[in-house]
Formats: sequence, C-alpha cells, structure tokens
Amino acid sequence: MQLQVLNSPFSQEQAELLNRILPTLTDQQKLWLSGYLAASQFSGAQAAAPAASQNAGQAVSKDVTIIYGSQSGNSKGLANKAAKTLEGNGYLVTLSSMSDYKPNNLKKVQNLLIVVSTHGEGDPPDNAMTFHEFLHSKRAPKLEGLQFSVLALGDSSYEFFCQTGKQFDDRLEELGGTRLYPRFDCDVDFDEPAAEWLEGVLSSLKDAQGAGAAEAAAAASTLQTIESEYSRTNPFKAEVLDNINLNGRGSNKETHHLELSLEGSGLTFEPGDSLGVYPENDPALVEQLLNELKWSKEDQVTVKQGDVRTLQEALQSYYEITTLTKPLLEKIAPLSTNEGLKELVAQGNGEKLKEYINGRDILDLVRDFGPWGDSAQEFVSILRKIPVRLYSIASSLAANPDEVHLTIGAVRYEANGRERKGVASTYVAERLEPGDHVSVFVQQNENFKLPKNPETPIIMVGPGTGVAPFRSFIQEREETGAEGKSWLFFGDQHFVTDFLYQTEMQKWLKNGALTKLDVAFSRDTEEKVYVQHRMLEQSKELYKWLEEGAVVYICGDEKHMAHDVHNTFIKIIAKEGGLSREKAEEYLAEMQQQKRYQRDVY
Repeated sequence: MQLQVLNSPFSQEQAELLNRILPTLTDQQKLWLSGYLAASQFSGAQAAAPAASQNAGQAVSKDVTIIYGSQSGNSKGLANKAAKTLEGNGYLVTLSSMSDYKPNNLKKVQNLLIVVSTHGEGDPPDNAMTFHEFLHSKRAPKLEGLQFSVLALGDSSYEFFCQTGKQFDDRLEELGGTRLYPRFDCDVDFDEPAAEWLEGVLSSLKDAQGAGAAEAAAAASTLQTIESEYSRTNPFKAEVLDNINLNGRGSNKETHHLELSLEGSGLTFEPGDSLGVYPENDPALVEQLLNELKWSKEDQVTVKQGDVRTLQEALQSYYEITTLTKPLLEKIAPLSTNEGLKELVAQGNGEKLKEYINGRDILDLVRDFGPWGDSAQEFVSILRKIPVRLYSIASSLAANPDEVHLTIGAVRYEANGRERKGVASTYVAERLEPGDHVSVFVQQNENFKLPKNPETPIIMVGPGTGVAPFRSFIQEREETGAEGKSWLFFGDQHFVTDFLYQTEMQKWLKNGALTKLDVAFSRDTEEKVYVQHRMLEQSKELYKWLEEGAVVYICGDEKHMAHDVHNTFIKIIAKEGGLSREKAEEYLAEMQQQKRYQRDVY
C-alpha cells in the first residue's frame, strides 16, 4: 500500500521516504516502531506543560549524548545501561565511543554524559586518546550551552585515581559547560555508585522537565532489569574441567591453562573478550590476620544489605586484604589511636606514605599500627570489596562449545620480609581443581576484535600469558576457514620449559591456520632477546604486511613490553617507509583511528 500526499499530513519528500522504507520493515520492526511513536507522543504530551513555562520560551532538550572511553569494557557497559535507561524514559540518546565521535559535534550538544576509565598511570584508554587530545587542545570549541556530567572509573590503589575523568570534568567546565550533575569517581566495585550517578543524572534531567526525583529514582531502577541472567552482578558458577601447569619442570614460572564449563549459562563471547573471575583470599593469610585481630573469627559482620557472614568468611571471600591504598589509610587514621599512623597520613608526608604502601597489605598494617575500630563491623567497614580479575579469553567458542579457557601466570614474590601471592592467580594455581566451581562473567571488549573481513592479514604480538587472546584468534580463524594471513610473535624465558602451547602452534603452522611464527626466549642467550628484537629482524616483511592493510594486535605488560613494541613499530615504519619519526607516529596513530592497531594491555 502506497502512502499518498493528498490524504496524509506528509510532504511529497516525506511520503517518498516513507514509501521507500516501510516495505522493507519486518513485522517485528513495524510493531516496535508503532510502540516507539506512541511512547514518544505520550512523553511529548507530558513534557509540553513544563516546557511551556520555560523562560523566554526556551525548550528543554530531550536529546542526550553519551560518549564513553573504555579499555576493558566496563565504561562501555555502563554507557549502554545509561542509554537504555534514558531511552526507556523518553529521551533521544546518541551513544558513541570516543574513538568514533567527531569532537566538533559537541557544539550542537545540550546534554552530555561522559563515562570514562583511567588506564595505567593516569592515562586515557586507547579509544579515548584522540578525543582527549582534541578536547585539551586549542582547537576545542567553546561549549557555553552545554550541560554535562562525568562518570569516572578507576582503581584507588593507583596514584592517579580516576585521573582521566577528572581531566574531562575540569576541561568541559573550562570550555564553558555547566554540570548537570556532579562527577562520580568509582573504585573497582563500581556498580552501586554508577547506579546512584545515573539516578542523579536522570533526576536532574527530569527536574528540568518538571518531574520529581522520586520518579527519576523509580526510572533509574529499570537499570537492574536490563541485566542478562548472568552478569557482573550475578556471576555464573562455572565448573572447573581442567587445570594444567603449562611450564616444564625447572621453569621459573608457573602458568596455568584453566578450562571452565559454561554449559547451561547462556553466556557467549567473541575472540578478544575477557572473562571476569571472582577470586578468594589465601586461607593462610586470612588465618594470620585473624590471629592479629582482637575479635573472634565467628563474629558476625554485614558485608552488604541482607548479607551477614562470620568475620572469617568475610575476610576470605568478600574483602580485599592484600592491597593498601592512600584513601584506605586516610579513612583508618581517624579510627586509630596510633600516632604513627596519623603522622604517616599527615599533610606533606606523601612520599613516605607512598613508600610504606608499596608491597604491604592489611596484615602489615595491623601489625605495624594495631587494629582499628571498636568492633569487627567497624574494622571491615573501611575495607573495599575484592576486585574482580579480568583475563583475556584463550579459546574460541566456535571451536570449544560451552567452554571457556584462560591462561594465568601465578604471581609470587618477596616483599618486606614476607612471601606475597597474587590473589586470583594463586587461587587458580593452588586451590582450584576439576569439579570445583568459580564465579565468572563475560566482559565484552570491542577494542580488541578480529577484522570483519576474514581475508585481512593480522599481526599478533603476545609474549608470556599475552598469547592468550591469540590462541582464541587462531582457533576462531581455523574453525571458520578464514583465509587471511596471520603472524604471531611469541616470547618467554626458556624454549624448553616456557614455550606455551607449543604443540598447538606447530599444528597451526602445518595446517595453515598460522602463516608465520617468530619466537624469542630471553634467557637462552647471553644477550637477552625479546619479541621486539625479532620484529626488527623482520622489518621489511612487517612493513609490507602493514602496507597490505594488516591489523596489529598487542597483548601483555603495558609498562615495558607494550611500550617497547610500540616504539619498535615506529622505528620499522620510519625506516622502511622512509619517514621521519613524527610522520611514523602519525602513520601509527592513523592505524589506531582505523582500528588497525589494537592493544589489550595490563
């Protein structure tokens, strides 16, 4: 049926557009569209009265722009939830990652929400770098008509906690914007404060529309209904199928290949995604801590509303006890009578405090400055929840249905006269056996994905446990029959004991799933050889692959390996392309903008 101009309220151009699009819609799309139009008409009628009372006829915009900067996917997930909640309340939402957003469009925006994490030592996430650089440059536009609010994610154990979010918040104000709602700085346990921030944002928007805070709170509660059955806040209890030490006898390392069952969970993932694992503290460390405290391990404490546990259970499975932070000590000092602790957190003692925190834990703090608080409840109320650990998934779901594999290196070291252990890594290495269950969820990572075109060449750099996502990449391309070339650079300490997944790599080379493999074992030669040295040896061929459109992936340690590999790519591009360093950096920046240079670093 054709829409006619004569018997409709539409212009000729509108009628032609509708006649082109309507026949292409499915029944489900038509149903959704009819509901959307009805809802928008209803919300428009509701907004009409308050809008009419605006000074000088000014209308309050129901358009909201949400921009996120995300390294591991947390900011993206929260931005998506915010978008769905706002859309459910009649707002027209534009949602974009910072890497895809054109900064000059900010001049047209009235309501802006920024959700951004801080990466490493106060750096923006990879997909936020260009946007961050533009906004802090002289080219940034004046934004006098802008209302904004920032949700900042970070980790208080780092010195520059939520630094990127703070920078965006300050800069938007400098450019003339006004805060729609104050910035929220979230620690690793961000779900509750993020929900509170969204409730506050929605309340502020609705206040401008003439609606009350109670209505906004009820609307924001719909956030909970958006969650899938199993998620960060409702993890799946995955059964351990296998737990294998990949290193040979005599190795300095202990790297575990962990296989988990996802059967019955409905969880799915793509190569490049991560698995969130909720670990537990070392029982021996908990026992040592309880021996130093003045309360019984059977004392009851409330960890959250409706969740009461014994002090021992709470320290074992809920609270973080292995990391000290500046905010933590500043909260403890007023509850303590110890003058030494008060002096440590006093103004001007920043360096001394930083030195003390490094490598120490709650047991050290209790031994050095005595228990604080009048009860076990007051003692634990200062502690934060054990942070979830995110691990790059090391398997393809297509190749291993209902399973997920991880590659985890056990962390053990000496500091301040005691042996220290990584919470999650030794939880896996020492206490998880086949038949046990572990709480997990899938964390999507849009910043680390195989190219959509299966013929695109890929270059993967992943020493040590950084090889994990590349195992999933190769498994996926093998399973789907992708024809694009693939090149892996892998490194570790010793060929004999530390060549992770060696048999699989040899099989992939033989069947063509992996085109090229270059390895570097740093302790097998007098002069240490790393993956970046192998890259330089293959300089001409690597540049040729880049010119052919190859996508580069880097996974592993950010401070050293990823930094060195980044500089190596710049050297190769400058040398083989006959470019200055500045032009080579621009070349790599352009690759990053095109999503041809992706990193999963930690």
